[in-house]
Amino acid sequence: MGNSEQSSPREIYLKITANIEKVMRGQSIAIRKLLAGFASGGHVLLEDYPGTGKTTLAKTLALSINSEFKRIQFTPDLLPSDITGVSIFNQRDHEFRFHEGPVFTNILLADEINRASPRTQSALLEAMAEGQVSVDGLNRPLANLFFVIATQNPVETRGTYPLPEAQMDRFALQFRLGYVTPDDEVAILSDQKSVHPIQNITPCATTADVLTLKNQIKEIRLSDELKRYIVDIVNATRSATGVQLGASPRASLALMRTSKALALFDGREFVLPEHIQEIAVSVIAHRLVLDPQAHFSGKTSVGVVEDIISTLAVPA
Repeated sequence: MGNSEQSSPREIYLKITANIEKVMRGQSIAIRKLLAGFASGGHVLLEDYPGTGKTTLAKTLALSINSEFKRIQFTPDLLPSDITGVSIFNQRDHEFRFHEGPVFTNILLADEINRASPRTQSALLEAMAEGQVSVDGLNRPLANLFFVIATQNPVETRGTYPLPEAQMDRFALQFRLGYVTPDDEVAILSDQKSVHPIQNITPCATTADVLTLKNQIKEIRLSDELKRYIVDIVNATRSATGVQLGASPRASLALMRTSKALALFDGREFVLPEHIQEIAVSVIAHRLVLDPQAHFSGKTSVGVVEDIISTLAVPA
């Protein structure tokens, strides 16, 4: 198990966090959410404007784990086979040989995912939901540790295709990095005066460490009252004013798992209501579809979830 025998799950989490923070200044909240998705077995969608560090964050996580990392730059002409792989006829032995696509890895960066067509985006659906891809009638399993970090620029930009609802629902979390404080931005300039700090990043954890984290999350306790609280939050989105499509049971599962990850990170053996409240917006908001009238009146999915959290009674 490598150094996971000496390190507690919380120590593994702190080690990875510290490693990422050498590169990502002023993004401790984003790093915590990213690792909650990573450790709980979900996938993460980062949406923000160009230049905020989405790709850098993904690469730094990958470099911090001693595992395989691949990146796909999504473009309008990208084909599904460019993701999953393709069978090529071998003239010498007269049979087809399967050449694995970049989806066969541990950490996959799907960069600017909304620049590819919906058909190509959907090639990731099966891989993300079931940990396998079907090519030429055969099911090919993916690695035990498989994590997708997708990035997208906001859909108002030209030449993009909004992600279908089914694809959005496959992401455990969606969040933004946002701009850092002026002080942190000054520190970023100083960090890069000669070389980008990402070039000095070395692995601080193994795949086995990450699997230890994932297994330990299953041991974190969640009371029946808090299970009901999670379901009540998700259920409230289905009847909220202005919401055309509420969150599915998959949202409840993702909220449970990521809350357990946060509890583990904090060195606790059980989930607190605060853990659920901390991560609820990032888990639920991107799954909601608002009706056009609600959009027109300035309502947002984030606002809907925040309202639900502020009005629902918290279990004692």
